[in-house]
Amino acid sequence: MCNKICVLLAAYNGAEYIREQLDSILSQNSVEIDIYISLDLSTDSSIDIINSYINDNSNIYLLEYGCRYGSAGKNFFRLLMDVDFSKYDYISFSDQDDIWLSNKLSHAIEVIKSNNVDAVSSNVLAFWKDGREKLIKKDNPQVEYDYVFESSGPGCSFVLSKDLSVAIQRSLIDNKSIVNRLWLHDWYCYSFSRSNKYKWCIDSEALMLYRQHENNEVGANNGFLSIFNRLKTVLSGDAFKKVLIQADFIELTNKPIILLKENTFFSLIKLAMMANKCRRSKIDKIAFFIMISILAVKRLFNEK
Repeated sequence: MCNKICVLLAAYNGAEYIREQLDSILSQNSVEIDIYISLDLSTDSSIDIINSYINDNSNIYLLEYGCRYGSAGKNFFRLLMDVDFSKYDYISFSDQDDIWLSNKLSHAIEVIKSNNVDAVSSNVLAFWKDGREKLIKKDNPQVEYDYVFESSGPGCSFVLSKDLSVAIQRSLIDNKSIVNRLWLHDWYCYSFSRSNKYKWCIDSEALMLYRQHENNEVGANNGFLSIFNRLKTVLSGDAFKKVLIQADFIELTNKPIILLKENTFFSLIKLAMMANKCRRSKIDKIAFFIMISILAVKRLFNEK
C-alpha cells in the first residue's frame, strides 16, 4: 500500500514554469499524491494553466482564488491552515518553478522511517538558465540552537509526518490573528519542530532541481555575498526582529532568546561566543560570531 502524501504548492505569476513543476510532482513513484495549490492573485495565465491540470487530474485542487497574500511565506501559511491533513500520511511543500526527481518523495519517506524521525529536509541542486548548477549543502550537523536562527533548508525539500503537520497547523490556527507577523514557513516549521522535541533529519541526497532566477524570494543564499547581505540585515536590526517575533509566537525562552532580549553589550558578546551552538556550517558559525560582535560594539557606543 502506497503512502499518501499531501503536496502544498504556493504559486504566483508562475505560468512560465509551473507546468514543469506539476509534471514532475505527478511523476513521483511509489507514492499516492494529492496536490493543493494556493494561487496568489496573479496577472499572467497561471489560473488557466492550473485549471487545465485540474480538468485532467482528479488529484489536483485549487484553494479559493482571488486574494493577494504578498509573499510566498504568507501563501504557504494559508495552505498550512486551510488544508485538511486527516487522510494523509505525510505533508510536503512545493514551489512553483522547481523540478523534482521521480524518487524525491519515496526517498524522503524511507529516510523518515529508517531514522525514526518526524521530518526530513535535504540538500538541493540549484540550477540556472545558462546551464550552471551548484549543490546547496544544508546537511551540516544540527546544533543545539540552530533552529532559532535558520531553517534546515529550502521548504521545497521538506516532508513532514502527519502528526507533526497537524501540530504545526494547530499552532497556526490557535494564533491566526498574528500569523501575518511570521516571515518564512519553512523556518517556522523547523523551529516549531525542534523547539517541541520533534525529531528532524537533514538528508545529503539532492533529489530536486532548485530553479534560480531573478524572481526568487530567497533562493540559493549560500556564499560570501549572502553573508554580506545578512550582515546589513543584522546591523539594521531587522534580522533579530524576525527571530524574536517567531520566538514569541512559539514561546521560546532559551538562552539565545534571553540574551537577544537583553540586548546589551555583554549579552550580545555572550551570544557571539555561542556561535558554535547557533549555526550549522563552519562559515556561518564564523559569520555569526563576527556579526554579533559588530552588533555588540555598535550597542556599546549607543549606550554611551
